[in-house]
Order: sequence, then C-alpha cells, then structure tokens
Amino acid sequence: MTRIKQYIGQFHPIVWVLLLGTVLTRGSAFMTLPFLSIYLSRHLELSPIVIGITVGMSPLMGTVGGFIGGHLSDRFGRKPIMLTALFTLTLVYFGFTIANAQIWFIILNALNGLCTSFFEPTSQALMADLTDKTKRMKVYSLRYTAINIGASVGPLLGAYFANTSAKVSFAITGSTYLLYAIVLLWLMNKLVISNEAAAKKVVSAADAFKIIKTDKALRYLLVGIILINMGYSQIDSNLPQYLEKSVENGVLIFSVLLTINAVMVVFLQMPISHIAEKLSLMQGMVFGAIFMTAGLIGFSFINGWVTAIIAMVLLTVGEILIFPANSMMMDKLAPEHLRGTYFGAGQFRKIGHFFGPILGGYLLSHLQGQFMFLIISLVTLASIIFFTAGNKTFMESKTVKAESF
Repeated sequence: MTRIKQYIGQFHPIVWVLLLGTVLTRGSAFMTLPFLSIYLSRHLELSPIVIGITVGMSPLMGTVGGFIGGHLSDRFGRKPIMLTALFTLTLVYFGFTIANAQIWFIILNALNGLCTSFFEPTSQALMADLTDKTKRMKVYSLRYTAINIGASVGPLLGAYFANTSAKVSFAITGSTYLLYAIVLLWLMNKLVISNEAAAKKVVSAADAFKIIKTDKALRYLLVGIILINMGYSQIDSNLPQYLEKSVENGVLIFSVLLTINAVMVVFLQMPISHIAEKLSLMQGMVFGAIFMTAGLIGFSFINGWVTAIIAMVLLTVGEILIFPANSMMMDKLAPEHLRGTYFGAGQFRKIGHFFGPILGGYLLSHLQGQFMFLIISLVTLASIIFFTAGNKTFMESKTVKAESF
C-alpha cells in the first residue's frame, strides 16, 4: 500500500486526471470515429468521395490547429483552452446524434479535429508544467500507454454499437467528454497551478511563429517524425489491403496484428521505457526508427502467421521507443514560455499520416506490395538523418548559450 501511495504521489493529481481522461476519451473516440464512415454510408447514403471529405476534415483541421491551440495556451493559460476544447467536443458528439445532413457532419468533424488539436498539445504542456524534469519521460510513456488502452477497447465497443445503435455511441462519447470537463474544471479550481502561463513571458502569435521558424533543431525533429508517421500510417491504410490480396486469411491476420500491437504497447510500454531511460533520447529515437524500419521490411516478406507476427512485434517495439522520446525531445527544445506552442507545432507530424497512405497507395497500385514496403521502410529509416541533425543543432545551441553566460 505504501509503495502504491509513493507511486501515485510522484505526480500531480491533475496529471493523473489527465491520464485517466485520456483512457476514457480516447476509448470513446475510437468507439465512434472509426465507424463514422459506416454510419454516413448506411444512414445518409453519401458517396465515398463525400464520406472521405467528411472523415478527412478532422485530421486536416488537426494539422493546422495544434500550433494555434498550443500558442493560445501559452498566452492565455492552459485552463481556458483545455476546458473550452472539452466542452466544445461535448457539443460536437451530441451534435452527431441529431445531425441529419452532410454539411453538419462536415462542420462537426472539422470542429472535432480543431478542438482535439487544441486540447492534446495543451494537456501535454500542462503535464510538463506540473512534473519534475526527471519524471517527464515516465509521464509521456504513461500517456502513450493510456492512449493505447483506449484504442484497444474502443473499437470493440464501436463494432457492437455500429450494428445496434450508432447514435448511442455518439451520446456515450459526448457524456464522457462532459464528465471529463467537469472533473477537470473542479480540480483546476481547487488546486493552484503554480506554473500557469500567467507567470510566463507573453509573445504574439507572429513572434511565436518566428521563433518556431528559426529553430533549426525543431524543424529537423518535425521532418524526422513526419517520415516516421509516413511509415507508421501504413498499418491502417495499405497493410490490410496488401494482406487481403497476398496472404490466405489476410483479414484475420490483420485483426490479430492490431490486437498484438495494442496489447504490446499497453503491457510493454513501461518496461521498455524503463530500459530506454538508460539511453540518451537520441539513441532511443534512433533505435526506435531502426526497429520500425525492420518491421516494415518484415511486412514485405510476409507469407503467413509467423512472419506477420514477427514484423508487427519489431514495428511495435520501435513505436514504443520513439513516440514518448519524441515528446520528451519536444519538451527539451521548448523554452518555458513557449512549451504549448512547441507541442502544438508537433501536431504537424500528422502531415505524415496524410501523405503516408497516399504514397503507399500509389506504390501499391504501381508496384508489388513487397517493393512498396521496402521503399516506405527506406523513407522511415531516413528519419535518423534528421533526428541526428536536429540533436547536433540542439547541442550546439546549448553550447553557444552556455558560453555566452
């Protein structure tokens, strides 16, 4: 009991609420959004193009919204941005239950992407504000675990509600966001957040963008993580198509691979992160990129269950290493008064999720699946060049600053 109290006590209560909220809201979102296209097809009989535009509005708005939301949280404080985003997301999901025209679904899903991109970097920045530097890597690892717990449970519930009452799943998600917002509001009013943005140097959006624009280390890091996401995006986009066409029981194998991926992240995130703490951040990201590349190469040689599982295990180890380390690197790059802005800029990584499926789909339609994965794996491996360059630039800037004092 004492050890449990010590473990819980190492993080601020708001950090624990954010982690629990991540599990519940991600689980609810994964219960609804992956099945939105099915709902639109069944109930509104929309064309695939219109459905694609509707579903694509969320990541599109998320790409541009992260920087804005992160900057606003630096300027006006974490609390108003996070709570506004959560209460708006509540209205979005309740809006899905009563929407009956395609334009409303497009608007609501655009708002969903915008508000999510406002909340995510701001909540990460608040976690960093409230956590000692020596424990932030552990917090980012716990957050990634929380995301995957939600991602592993949500689709199972979503599949059930998709065949019974999809509107119920929208209402449950809206209620979850409402409860999350109320608890966070109560806790933020009760507890004093000493590192809030009010005590920080305030800069305009234009000045913040100039700082981001001139930060070479950040640019290298963003290009590297975009390349990583181009490889990782193949799991949901082109891997199922490749398996269905080239392997017996391809659809079944794909569903099992998704389960293996989720279970590994949930149960191995903390043990692997504990080992990774003995490495530098750069070593962790490089090893992560190598493992992810090996997994993608493995997909090109799939001929059955064994090779498919080995490839997914390798890719998942890379995922576990690289994504929390990327958050920690973003934390190190960010000046104290621009932490939200930097985490918001990190949302540009979603460009990889946009271009990855397009590039992979083009290669898959013009080449054999084997060559597609080999080319994508080389793109992913190229991230190491940018990670290394970014780390070198960052270390050089630290040396210059130290010498100036």
